[in-house]
Amino acid sequence: MEGKVILVRHGETEANRQRRFAESEDIPLTDTGRRQSAEIAARLAREFRPDLLLSSPFLRARQTSEIIGSALDLKPEVTSGIHERDFGCLKGRPYEDMGEMMLADPAYNPRSHWLWKPPAGESLHEVRLRAFSALDALREGRAREILVVCHGAVIQAICAQITGEWRESYVPPNCGFAVLEFSAEAWKPNAIAADWIPLNAENPLQDSAKHFTMEMLLPDKP
Repeated sequence: MEGKVILVRHGETEANRQRRFAESEDIPLTDTGRRQSAEIAARLAREFRPDLLLSSPFLRARQTSEIIGSALDLKPEVTSGIHERDFGCLKGRPYEDMGEMMLADPAYNPRSHWLWKPPAGESLHEVRLRAFSALDALREGRAREILVVCHGAVIQAICAQITGEWRESYVPPNCGFAVLEFSAEAWKPNAIAADWIPLNAENPLQDSAKHFTMEMLLPDKP
């Protein structure tokens, strides 16, 4: 049997608005985040017919999934393994601090950036291992169309795993989503589509009403 998984990033939080790493897993959605969640819920209800709704245990994902669930008449099920990357000592700090910390670390290798991790935190490779393990188990279930509300680094890591290439993809904006197709035997790397609002005027994703291949979203490998 074939099916699909729709990965949805949670709505906006105050940390997102301030462009900082979240300090805890209990940060709620902002009013904007609730509006984003309601808008994506309406769209998902028009375009998909999911029979299962899963959520990361973090509050921002649970609140997003509850809003989506109300529109789809589905009760969210909290599942392990799809929570956000642990950013360790970077929690609460501006996004820009990560780049500075990476470049200052003698152990950092830009050709394998996914292996780097901040002190007391996780690498993208570690996120990939746990998140993909949780996702891959879904192929063995009965549900054929599954909505998963999770986080930016989780979506980035899962797409890298399925395409077989670790490229620095764009992390989807709040309530952006990606669609992954699978068969009973495997995931389909050529059947991945992402659909989200442009982050800025320079972003090549100009039409949020279209599906784009992951290849369009990923720059050349470093």
